[in-house]
Amino acid sequence: MESGILVPDASALVDGKVTEIVAGKRNMSVIIPNAVVAELEWQAREGREAGIEGLSEIKRLQDLAKDGGLDVRFDGELPRHPDFSDGSAGRLGELVRRVAYDNRATLVTGDRISALTAQAKGITVLFIERKDRVKKPRLFSLFDHETMSVHLKENAAVYAKKGSVGEFRLTRIGDKLTREDAEAHVREIIEYAHNSTKGFVEIEERGATVIQLGEYRIVIARPPFSSALEVTAVKPLVKLLLSDYRLSDRLLSRLSDHAEGVFVAGRPGAGKTTFVQALAEHYRTSGKIIKTMEQPRDLSVHEEITQYGPLSGSMEKTGDLLLLVRPDYTIYDELRKTSDFTVFADMRLAGVGLVGVTHASQPIDAIQRLVGRVELGVIPHVVDTVLYIEKGKITKVYELSMTVKVPAGMTESDLSRPVIEIRDFENGQPEYEMYSFGEEVVVIPLADVSSQRPSRNFRHRGRQGGRTTAGDVPFQFTKKHLIFKAPHLRDCNVRILAGEEEVARGRVNRAGNLRIRRNTTAASLIEAAAAQGKQVRMES
Repeated sequence: MESGILVPDASALVDGKVTEIVAGKRNMSVIIPNAVVAELEWQAREGREAGIEGLSEIKRLQDLAKDGGLDVRFDGELPRHPDFSDGSAGRLGELVRRVAYDNRATLVTGDRISALTAQAKGITVLFIERKDRVKKPRLFSLFDHETMSVHLKENAAVYAKKGSVGEFRLTRIGDKLTREDAEAHVREIIEYAHNSTKGFVEIEERGATVIQLGEYRIVIARPPFSSALEVTAVKPLVKLLLSDYRLSDRLLSRLSDHAEGVFVAGRPGAGKTTFVQALAEHYRTSGKIIKTMEQPRDLSVHEEITQYGPLSGSMEKTGDLLLLVRPDYTIYDELRKTSDFTVFADMRLAGVGLVGVTHASQPIDAIQRLVGRVELGVIPHVVDTVLYIEKGKITKVYELSMTVKVPAGMTESDLSRPVIEIRDFENGQPEYEMYSFGEEVVVIPLADVSSQRPSRNFRHRGRQGGRTTAGDVPFQFTKKHLIFKAPHLRDCNVRILAGEEEVARGRVNRAGNLRIRRNTTAASLIEAAAAQGKQVRMES
């Protein structure tokens, strides 16, 4: 195109392709609609990288105009009530097309719908196709075979995390970056994301942008969200098969045929994602239909596995859609907020096989994250298997089941209740019990119970420091109350201690009894302390 008039829309300017089109050409005019400038300014003020890049492209066009041979001007109306966050793309597109039509110009766009609409109205269109062969960001060259992440920040040196799963070290790999250097890296990333079919923007908020470029997940943070411009890029270090984990035949059989509510837990960087990718590939090659739910979508899975993000910003809506798709297994990465656990439970109870990824510092913590978010009685139906990953290896596997029994450490038969047993999968030994005490849910380590003999009587303490203490005074449970019998302390105000912690206060009545309702926190603490063999005493 040796001559002509171009009208770029926001997508063309953000892509940074307009300067490439006009570079080295003579007698060219670029008319930038005022509505586009306003939209880009709004995006930039919201901290969105697209707006910053679009305005930077306009500035580069102005610099070319100063060198001669290019005419840059602005034209067109502004929206009367511009609100660029309400999905007003159609209204803005019409203002841009009007500028192109009135000036008999060529509309330059990277938006296929805008291109089709303009062509339908008889406007000449130059459509910018997305291509895989675009200039790769320099950021990619900072990765090698042992680099998990690269960290760029203005006025700071460039660092990388290198090593193997669970054995990473922070290494300086570059000199201090200026603000201009950091902005150049961001510009390359944004251009690549908008021009490569392997790139897309996952999250864009004020001061924060998350981009997925193939296997690279990139987070861009800038003020006001962060104190300075910062870029963090993460890439999966290794890709393994399930056979590489050398699972026992029994565990492999459970994952393949029985477990349908699986938690994969571990600390950040422990290797959870790598294992889940291997598990997804195992299910795929076994003839299962696999989908994922991710925000952002950073799992590296086979192209036959479709990766879903939040539909209209909601994972609940994504879950509703997946119930229509009917996959055999869904990988939910990652479970953090209450809404995530709620969606996970709802889908699991609907019969969908689920593998959830969650952070936990200990294996039992993954199960405890369900407490208060899911009804206690349905937890074993939501999660039946927990795999804990540490330094890239499975170090603990739990299986969950529900039974009705007297909890460990208690003796009275009338204390029977529903109990969730948490067992070591490999040896079948129970390690924890989870059950309710009134309004509380407690998780009892069975090793603590078995190592101490629980007592239901107050130990004789005599008189100490002027305080009268109860000696050999039993307490018993009824359906609604916890009852202490202390006739020698009748009409006395007393306090009850478990170990050194005060758990309740009350007054012994004239009959020598003190009643505490079973559905109170105080009763739960006393019962739990007794079950664990702690000393419980009464002082007046």
